[in-house]
This record gives sequence, structure tokens and C-alpha cells, in this order.
Amino acid sequence: MSENCTHDCSSCSSNCASRKKESFLKEPHKNASIKKVIAVVSGKGGVGKSLTTSLLASFAQKKGMSVGIMDADITGPSIPKMFGVTDHATGSEEGIDTVLSPSGMQLMSMNLLLDDETSPVIWRGMVISGTVMQFWTDVVWKDLDLLFIDMPPGTGDVPLTVFQSIPIAGIVIVTTPQDLVKMVVEKAVNMARIMNIPVLGLVENMSYLSCPDCGKKIEVFGASKAKSIAAEYGIPAVARMPLDPAISSLADAGRIEDYDGSALDEVFAQIEKAERK
Repeated sequence: MSENCTHDCSSCSSNCASRKKESFLKEPHKNASIKKVIAVVSGKGGVGKSLTTSLLASFAQKKGMSVGIMDADITGPSIPKMFGVTDHATGSEEGIDTVLSPSGMQLMSMNLLLDDETSPVIWRGMVISGTVMQFWTDVVWKDLDLLFIDMPPGTGDVPLTVFQSIPIAGIVIVTTPQDLVKMVVEKAVNMARIMNIPVLGLVENMSYLSCPDCGKKIEVFGASKAKSIAAEYGIPAVARMPLDPAISSLADAGRIEDYDGSALDEVFAQIEKAERK
């Protein structure tokens, strides 16, 4: 520390030991209680990120945990549809209340606030990011063991805002077997490292199709790259989700909670071990 230190780090260029790092973390609603936050991310769209979020949350709920999902994909929200939720969110001056799924899971999504769920949300990035933060600061999440955040694809405004402003305990990366995958995963891993957030697992959706007659696993979109990519980037757990018509049927019927998500067991074990921030 310099002898002429004024203790005003904002106007100082010195890199001394006493310099404090500025925190952008925001407090949740004063009446909210959230033990751990997990973000589900992807480097590109169309890989089944919302599906993975729904399955992980349902798996946790079946284990007796109190679970919530924040649908941060404001312009493409799909969480309410998967859970068969059509009620509108309500609130008061005290805050916004979540809407419950059939099993009692707490949900918040843009589609729960629109009069017509098919109405497009034509907003610029900063407005979208602000809305996501309101899902954190204005929503009364009640006694949650786990809050999953279904992130929009990529590394833009919303992921940056969430990673800076919400205490994320770790992320799960979602991908598919195509050759483009490695680059997409690397982008997500590098962003997580820059933001100092642990990568807990890699979920490869549409990894294979099980033959209904002999049970053989057919890799429709090419050989799986999940384990080799996870090993290269030090990702501790991998889940390969099948191309299963039952998943699509349950999601379309709003009954995704009924699907057996045991294939996600190793990834979920890492979520349980992740330290709360």
C-alpha cells in the first residue's frame, strides 16, 4: 500500500494487496430462501437445454428436494409448456409469486406473465437482462434447496448478467453429438472459467437411439464425443440422453415430470456436491 493511499480504490491504478474486488452480486428478494443455484447452459440453440433443465429439476424433486426453475430464456420460454402449467403468475407490492407445477415445483417464466403465450417478446438485450434479474430480485422463491436457471444459448448479455449478479454454484453444459460440439463446449467452458464458476457436468442429448427390438444403441448423429470432451476439459461427469420418443411425448403433454431421469444420476451427484456460493 502506498504511503499516499486515500483508500479510494475506484480512482487508483495500483494493484496493491489491500485493493478490494468489486462484487456485482445482487441479493434475492428479501422473503426468498435459496440454498443453491445451478445454471444450465449451451453454446448454441436447439440442443435440448430446457429439456435437460426440466429433467434435472424433476430428478431432484423426486429425491425429496424443494426445487425451482427460473426460465431465463425470455424470448423463447418453454418451461411452462413442458410442465403443463397455464396459470398466470400473480403478485403484489411484496413481490411476484411463483407458479407451481403438478408436483409442487416452483416456476417463473416470461410465458407466465403474458396474456397470450404466443405473443413475441421483441426487446433489446439490456431489457431482457433486466427482466431476468427481476426474476431473481422480485420473485419470492420459497425455501428452495435448488434453483435451476434455464439459460438462453450463447455467451451474450443474459449469461454475463446472470454469472455476475447471481451466486451460481456451478453450471451444466448441454450439447449434441455433432462435430461442431467441441468448439461450442469450449466456448461455454472458457466463459465459466473466466467467471470463476465450476463446470459440474456435460449432458449429451440425442446421443443414441435404442432399437425397440434388440436394444442395440444406434448413434444416429454420429459417434458420441461426450466422454472425450469431458476428459479434455476436466468436466467431472457425463450423461448421455437417448433420442427417445417418450421424452417428446411427455414434454408435449406437459408431463415431463413423469420421465425417468436416472441417466442424469452422475451429473446430479456433482450438483449435490457443489458448494453453495
